[in-house]
Amino acid sequence: MLVLMKNNYKILIFIFIFSLFFSCEINKKRKLPNIILIMTDDQGWAQTGYYNHPILKTPNLDEMAKNGIRFDRFYAGAPQCSPTRATILTGRSNDRTGVFYHGYPLNKNEKTIAQVLKKKGYKTGHFGKWHLNGLRGPGVPIFKEDNHGPGFFGFDEWLSVTNFFDIDPIMSHNGDFIELKGSSSEIIVNQALKFIKDYSNMNIPFFTVIWDGSPHTPMLASEKDRYDFKALGERSQNHYGEIVAFDRSLGVLRKELKKLGIYENTIIWFCSDNGGLSNVTPSSVGQLKGFKNSMWEGGIRVPAIIEWPEKIKPKVSSYPASTMDIVPTILDIVGIPISEMLNPIDGISLKPLFKSKIQKRLVNIPFRFDDRGAMIKNNIKLFVKSVENLEFELYDLNRDPMETVNISKEYPLIFEMIKKDYLLWNYSIENSIDGNDYENPELENDFSPKVWNNDSRYKPFFDNWSKRPEYKNWIIKSD
Repeated sequence: MLVLMKNNYKILIFIFIFSLFFSCEINKKRKLPNIILIMTDDQGWAQTGYYNHPILKTPNLDEMAKNGIRFDRFYAGAPQCSPTRATILTGRSNDRTGVFYHGYPLNKNEKTIAQVLKKKGYKTGHFGKWHLNGLRGPGVPIFKEDNHGPGFFGFDEWLSVTNFFDIDPIMSHNGDFIELKGSSSEIIVNQALKFIKDYSNMNIPFFTVIWDGSPHTPMLASEKDRYDFKALGERSQNHYGEIVAFDRSLGVLRKELKKLGIYENTIIWFCSDNGGLSNVTPSSVGQLKGFKNSMWEGGIRVPAIIEWPEKIKPKVSSYPASTMDIVPTILDIVGIPISEMLNPIDGISLKPLFKSKIQKRLVNIPFRFDDRGAMIKNNIKLFVKSVENLEFELYDLNRDPMETVNISKEYPLIFEMIKKDYLLWNYSIENSIDGNDYENPELENDFSPKVWNNDSRYKPFFDNWSKRPEYKNWIIKSD
């Protein structure tokens, strides 16, 4: 009897220790924050309600801005779509990754944040615009075996398109093409929510990327969302209608996170992929100079918010930050060393900003795109008119936010110092392009974008799109 009691006692101790260990493992997973990256397409810096836009109302973005860090000086990694997307996934400047312009494929040797988070136990999903698989043109195709698609770069599930999409889109769900009805913003958020619910119910942390197609051309809003201001013109009416649909879907997402009980420990990081468009009324960039495709502030400065109720106290920040900071910030939060990513990394962690009033950035924000570039050193901006011809200008964004006065002659020492910084950084970019960052450079990469209606493999999908009236005038070279 005594032996039996001792054995039972040992069994009870074993069960207790095992339960404690198992419980700790679950709690570890629960403590890891869920992460949602949200991005609009061509939304200008001034196109939010919280910047007092004269027409546009964005109540859900406004609420998010009140509850998180609203960045007044946040920069897209490039003034164009595909290059910025590459910076978000890698933390590296777009030229390092092979994405020199819209439609270029992400180099197969690159390592993405999705791949790294999977090793940490995250489930990963991509919903919306991809545009890193080397094809130019609207909508799908992204095939299952696409070695530049979301699946190749670490996403467990995806409902995606190559480039732009609007009402009633055709999309690729893990490689199977499906026709969907309704606003594209609603479709991708609802699909993302299915993904989120599945894994939150199992206490598994998720990394969810929601890249909206709005308000990119061809600009098609539903009748209920289209702005009824005739003076705007049809294009601007649809443009603003698309942002309204996006904002409403953002509200649905945040509401559902609260219902699931995971809102407090979920990071939502919102931004746009580049500066605003020039042919929208009123100005998409406010008083800033330049628009999409330029290296002026209007081309690269974008609206941005980080919301994480459990850890972030609301604030408005003028600290300069960029999409290249997203990867190092996430790694810092979840406790993954930066060495897990490919180096050099061009961004820094913004985590210290969550609980402090840091104003000065110690590391410059660099840009290189299409023989042009820039370097942000707090209020000082080096404007690179031509990388090849070494044509530089200098601006003080505090004194001259519209970039009207070149101060390079007034401050020659600062000018020379930041020029040296840029040229050293540019040398490292050339080194990356030569493949010296990769351990496995024999993995070949095609650096040429393909216009997918010229490829017989994709012809049926192009024919499907070309019959749709809204795409009858789409231009191959447009982003």
